[in-house]
Amino acid sequence: MHVMDTLKERGFIQQVTHEEDLYRLFDREQVTFYNGFDPTADSLHVGHYIPVMAMAHLQRAGHRPIALVGGGTAMVGDPSGKSDMRKMMTRQIVDHNAACMKKQLSKFLDFGEGKAFVVDNADWLLNLNYVEFLRDIGVHFSVNRMLTAECFKQRLERGLSFLEFNYMLMQSYDFLVLYQKYGCKLQTGGDDQWSNMLYGADLVRRKEQGEAFALTFSLLTNSQGVKMGKTVAGALWLDPAKCSAYDFYQYWRNVDDRDVEKCLALLTFMPMEEVRRLGSYQDEKINEAKRIMAYEITRIIHGDEAAKQAQDAAEALFGGGADGGSIPTSHITCEIFENNRRVIDLLALCGLCKSKGEARRLIAGGGVKIEGEKVADVEQEVDPNRYDARTFTLQKGKKGFHRFVVTED
Repeated sequence: MHVMDTLKERGFIQQVTHEEDLYRLFDREQVTFYNGFDPTADSLHVGHYIPVMAMAHLQRAGHRPIALVGGGTAMVGDPSGKSDMRKMMTRQIVDHNAACMKKQLSKFLDFGEGKAFVVDNADWLLNLNYVEFLRDIGVHFSVNRMLTAECFKQRLERGLSFLEFNYMLMQSYDFLVLYQKYGCKLQTGGDDQWSNMLYGADLVRRKEQGEAFALTFSLLTNSQGVKMGKTVAGALWLDPAKCSAYDFYQYWRNVDDRDVEKCLALLTFMPMEEVRRLGSYQDEKINEAKRIMAYEITRIIHGDEAAKQAQDAAEALFGGGADGGSIPTSHITCEIFENNRRVIDLLALCGLCKSKGEARRLIAGGGVKIEGEKVADVEQEVDPNRYDARTFTLQKGKKGFHRFVVTED
């Protein structure tokens, strides 16, 4: 099957420029393409998952990915989808975050000799001569046309800085540099980047009279059109230090029944025949499909062993057992424990609840247990006469668990 048809069948493709020409380009040669990653955090999150999976499909079809780390553009900040200006970052933070992201991308892409590779746009953006840049690149951009772009519309009323207004030029310049240095002819990315990507392809065509294409992928949303990947603790990170394999597994295990087929198609490499079969399950049988899906997605991110441990832990808990070594666990000192004996303090401390106020409301509603017993009093403390105060497990609702281990130091 043609790689474009593969991406379409699995639900990746949202918008594309010059579609027929791009089909022919893929048939004619090994296409070098790039996807940008903004290193504003030290981990990728589930919002990056779809573009990365699409890159993996393209590489498996014989094409060459460039992972562009936006070390230069991150110093400015992309206004797309943002209601406020981003916090400025130091070069040291950007470098650290970029290194972390490169490591995570290797789980999806083959960075062997002559295959995928990583570049950082700081290499050409940070030392630009501004006047030369304006004369050489800025002349090709119409301010009137730029102001109609979706990425700027929502910011115009609240205020768009000139700093951010330059972002589109910088991202477009990335495409031009990659075209000139590596023969890169395609930029891919999330659909929220469409405006920026159009200008990049247009700049290459204007400056080099060459072939240049933009291809956007669907954003990961549920059946109601709401972005997926948000948890009580925030974004669903791919780094186990930010989101444990158990929590990651549980997120996918608990998605809406209607989203199972979509998630299997986009977030795993399972054959579409199997994806459709599992997605067709109904009622109780859909739980088996979600179990398989959660394992597969967790395995891709965290590896076979961690995925198996997460699955075993979840099944032990929901089977009524007290087992499960992959339950999120906090080791705290006796001093910290003595200062946080109340259940509401511990719920907030471990992140099961965002705040003590939320913990109070949850306890009042009967939604918290300690060692399987319902917590009835909002001021209840961990009582060593009733529970082992050295190791105990809190439960929030049916599916949220956290174990505490109290140490001497």
